[in-house]
Amino acid sequence: MTEFFPIASYDSCESFAGDYFATLAHATQVSDLSALDKVAALLSETIAAGNFIYICGNGGSAGIANHSLCDFLKCVRTDTDLAPRFMSLSAHTEMNSALANDISYDEVFAYQLQSMARPGDLVWTVSSSGDSQNVVRALEVAKKTGLKSISFTGFSGGRSKDLADVNVHVNAQNYGVVEDIHMAFIHILTQYLRMTNMDASLIEGRKF
Repeated sequence: MTEFFPIASYDSCESFAGDYFATLAHATQVSDLSALDKVAALLSETIAAGNFIYICGNGGSAGIANHSLCDFLKCVRTDTDLAPRFMSLSAHTEMNSALANDISYDEVFAYQLQSMARPGDLVWTVSSSGDSQNVVRALEVAKKTGLKSISFTGFSGGRSKDLADVNVHVNAQNYGVVEDIHMAFIHILTQYLRMTNMDASLIEGRKF
């Protein structure tokens, strides 16, 4: 399968969809899923310690970051004793627009972390390119202040791939495919955390 997709126009949406899903499946097969175990461990440690998880991203990745709040605060808590402290730095429209206007868009996430993050907290960036300056700055703040960090990346991985303590890289060259898999990874992680922290006898009868 070619590394880049698409490389030509399609005569029908149906045929494009078929190849899109094939590309999606291939990307999951060639990505290192073992990194998810490291992420799950970091998340579990942070939640158990009562520390905050801060997630951020731009554009579609901001949507993924914001959506993940529901999965952590509702899915993970359901049927478990877990109580995640979770915040999307992308959700603060008023704060982000003020920081972007008055300081720099590069600092919208870093500035929030500098004010709110404390030792033991976890910084999580979602970026298809891995090279957006504001998510890079968030990881730099994490490293400087001794916070653990996770990065979700695609394409080449950018600077985020090597800055984070744990990187989960989607080996794909299409924004939709990368974002779809990033969102799926969050669903997998949150359902896994719920499943492994609930009474096993309840799993079969619950909706996930």
